[in-house]
Amino acid sequence: MEYLYQKYWEEVLDTAFKRVRDEEIAQDLTQEIFISIWENRERLNIEGSIAAYFKGAVKYKVINYFKSSLVKEKHKADIALLTRDHTAASAENMLLLKDLNQQFDEALLDLPEKMRVIISMSRKQEKSIQEISEELNLSAQTVKNQISSALKLLREKLAYTLILIILLLLT
Repeated sequence: MEYLYQKYWEEVLDTAFKRVRDEEIAQDLTQEIFISIWENRERLNIEGSIAAYFKGAVKYKVINYFKSSLVKEKHKADIALLTRDHTAASAENMLLLKDLNQQFDEALLDLPEKMRVIISMSRKQEKSIQEISEELNLSAQTVKNQISSALKLLREKLAYTLILIILLLLT
């Protein structure tokens, strides 16, 4: 492996640099290629010249790098757009959030008392299942079941409201 590294690293680095035009990125790609060869040395079967193998490896590393870069740039642009839109709509969002909280509180009132107490302790007071079970002298499984049932009922009651809010946020 040392022999391959000594003989080909500069050629691999030059090839990578010609394609990406950035020394640091070219060094990273070259390092990744040699690391990959080392990690896969036992199952690696190179047919043909090793120089051709390295050229192919550089080609695919560069392609993957640019694909990854494009995806990252798209995500950055999407996040920037969402952030800008979010800031512009923050007053409207605050009103929607206030309305959702009010509807959530109203939906809580429709739950059976035991279930309402448990879900309030879990979600509003942020208590753990263990804390709730100890405080109410219930088994942890009972608390889990009550939370699960409460969330199911709340989702059903608030589904329409949530859909409307999501649609408003997307427009």
